[in-house]
Amino acid sequence: MAESGTVVTNFVLIGFQLREELQMGLFFVFLVLYLITVVGNLGMIVLIQSDLHLKTPMYFFLSHRSLLDTCYSSVIVPQLLETLGTDKMVISYECCAAQFFFFTLCASSECFLLAVMAYDHYVAVRNPLLYATTMTPQTYRGLVSGAYAGAMVNSTIHTGCTFSISFCKSNHLDFLLCDFPPLLKLACSETRPREQVVYLLAFLVITTSITVILISYLFIIWDILKIRTASGKAKTFSTCASHMTAVALFLGTLMFMYLKGNMGKSLKEDKIVSVFYTMVIPMLNPVIYSLRNKEMKEALKKVLNRMKVFQVE
Repeated sequence: MAESGTVVTNFVLIGFQLREELQMGLFFVFLVLYLITVVGNLGMIVLIQSDLHLKTPMYFFLSHRSLLDTCYSSVIVPQLLETLGTDKMVISYECCAAQFFFFTLCASSECFLLAVMAYDHYVAVRNPLLYATTMTPQTYRGLVSGAYAGAMVNSTIHTGCTFSISFCKSNHLDFLLCDFPPLLKLACSETRPREQVVYLLAFLVITTSITVILISYLFIIWDILKIRTASGKAKTFSTCASHMTAVALFLGTLMFMYLKGNMGKSLKEDKIVSVFYTMVIPMLNPVIYSLRNKEMKEALKKVLNRMKVFQVE
């Protein structure tokens, strides 16, 4: 433990303080969740890349979403599994900063990508006949590049503001990962200016994404209401249902975590929420998109049929 005036060179991730048998039980639960997440999301990417019918902007965005979910979990879960399985709770200052950077990068990229996907749905519903000419390869690749570029800027400023703080009160980080609220508790220097920058950026990323999503869906709903047949309305709405579910889950938990008034004051509650958005949501996304999508189901059936043919041969 660092004493006052001693510069912190590593951190101790406390995580969940449980009895040994409960800790090992939690280790296996998290391991299963992580394996399902990686297999499910990488499987989505392979499926999209292998089927010509899925070479569309929507599935291009979806493959990047799956990539982000895989990276998002991989930045956090292996470190957590090591802590639970071996009681090795020490993480170096540099590794903590790297984890924080990539965690923020993946989270903000996903926010922007969800907004891009909402815009894509808007274009598809609003002008279906002009969709191919509007959403060209240059356009949708540019949108994804813009999402990553914006996330990179946000993550760089976040990390710079956070790790320019002097940590000397303690090196015991009462959380599952290197995140801003628990790190702030270890600060022994003036943090208010940096807090304001970090919280303002978090607010801008989340609210900008939500604004784009809300405006896109307001136009989509307006167009759905113009459709005369009930079957036509249901078909159009079903194309957006998976994305709306993903938005509600991911942005809802981020808003609870980073825009609430008592941020960082209830770390026990925050730990549970962090498990949800770092493990559960990335695991659920392949299920959400594949179960509600006929094209994905057909692509999966083709792959399974090919596997059966190879087994017979």
